[in-house]
Amino acid sequence: MKFDELKEFLDLKANHYQSQDFISADPIQIPHRFTKKEDVEIAGFLAATIAWGNRTSIIKNANKMMKLMDEAPFDFIVNHQTSDLDVFDGFVHRTFNATDLKYFVQAIKNLYVNKGGLEFCITQHVSKMPLQTALHNFKKDFFELPHELRTEKHLADPVKGSAAKRINMYLRWMVRPNTSGVDFGLWKSMHPRNLSCPLDVHSGTIARKLGILNRKQNDAKAVLELDKQLRIMDSEDPVKYDFALFGLGAFEKF
Repeated sequence: MKFDELKEFLDLKANHYQSQDFISADPIQIPHRFTKKEDVEIAGFLAATIAWGNRTSIIKNANKMMKLMDEAPFDFIVNHQTSDLDVFDGFVHRTFNATDLKYFVQAIKNLYVNKGGLEFCITQHVSKMPLQTALHNFKKDFFELPHELRTEKHLADPVKGSAAKRINMYLRWMVRPNTSGVDFGLWKSMHPRNLSCPLDVHSGTIARKLGILNRKQNDAKAVLELDKQLRIMDSEDPVKYDFALFGLGAFEKF
């Protein structure tokens, strides 16, 4: 396809898939259960953290996390005592287990009590540096408390080469406007133009088929390459094309 044809095609697919029908089969349904800003952003962060593997399993285990926190994640996290963390014993999603979840709860509490919350801790760096470096700095803040080294693998670091699919997906949820009822548009301190595409096996495969990604690995360099192409198509909202690329791969087997 010529560039204009490709853009028209992807615009069409993006509009098709970013509808409320998308929510019922996607982990974004977890934060959609809440209305309070802090509940939405915490539920979204935890759901995105375990968003790899079978989507049915992701949604089931994300719902379980919310139930273990009494369906009030912000209140549970900021007010919990150490003994309250025992409720997570036995929790597991693939390699993310109770040890990891307990630390994530403690770290999130530290962000809200001492550092201004998730939004500030992530977005404060974005105006000063590239998003990938900003996420690297956020990870340093997140893991400043004593923790087991194994837990660090559950928060990606683009500076170390990761595509950081899950944290980029989470940022899409929080930052993109709620015009179609899918993403939330809660975080006004970051503009959609600064987002990066959540690159995974589906979006990567389709991007290569369409000729907008050449790099074979789904890594940080591939994210930057794809970002450049998507920003040519829409400089103000490049990540809307995540819906098109993911939908074409996951639902249409394009």
